[in-house]
Amino acid sequence: MLIENIPEIYNKGNKAEQELLVYDFKMSHNIVKSKVNLGMNMFSFLQVGKKKVHFADASVAVNKQQSLLIKKGNCLWTELLDTEDIYYCKLLFFSEKKLMDFLKKHKINGQSKKDSEVPYFIIKNDTYITSYLNSLSTINSSASIFTDNLLSLKFEEIMLYLINKYGNKFEVYLHSLISKETSSFKNIIENNISSNLKLEEIAFLCNMSLSTFKRHFMAEYKETPGKWIQDKRLKKAKEILKQGNLKSSDIYATFGYKNLSNFSIAFKNKFGISPREI
Repeated sequence: MLIENIPEIYNKGNKAEQELLVYDFKMSHNIVKSKVNLGMNMFSFLQVGKKKVHFADASVAVNKQQSLLIKKGNCLWTELLDTEDIYYCKLLFFSEKKLMDFLKKHKINGQSKKDSEVPYFIIKNDTYITSYLNSLSTINSSASIFTDNLLSLKFEEIMLYLINKYGNKFEVYLHSLISKETSSFKNIIENNISSNLKLEEIAFLCNMSLSTFKRHFMAEYKETPGKWIQDKRLKKAKEILKQGNLKSSDIYATFGYKNLSNFSIAFKNKFGISPREI
């Protein structure tokens, strides 16, 4: 699977480096777990469709009533059509320098307790945001000599609006976007035990090739990643089945199995009984 370097592929070579960039993304087919190297922090203002993003240690799903602010880095994007025959979102990219200049200018401290940092912030779409997006569309048609200045003003506008809307919670998130030490290898592995991601997808989130990932895994866990992850997922599946609320047919795909038969065989090989007997 190819890695998409975003927003570089949208830039069309107009400028070597841009502090701000707006792009209208539209498609007429589903995209599932596309590998994305996100080089700038990004607003994804979803207009039509559904979106799910897997990060190194978290995942999030939104519909057209919501938008996302996403931290730069490697992630997996799933973008799905809804009842309409098109998917559409307006993307606003901004550099870390632009963010730091904004925080300094408006003296935004973003004090908080040392909680785990989440790589996304969910924004509820409203009439103000709808009006804001319409104004962004008019900027794209402006002469380039004015575009940068106008975009700078529009960037400040949406930031100040969201600070007013979400308060300290959003301020804290903005500070978390400034580069710090990335998630540890073990945290990424263990946060994806209950996901249906493939090994190569987990390796991508660790910023490693599959072969490097396997070597690193063996050194850390003294076991092959395929067997270790399968065992952990089956144990988690067993815990869920014991609770009695879900059947194996409800959960097999969640743990990375293509069909119920494969899940049942692996489960019986591991525990000596079929999922139905739990």
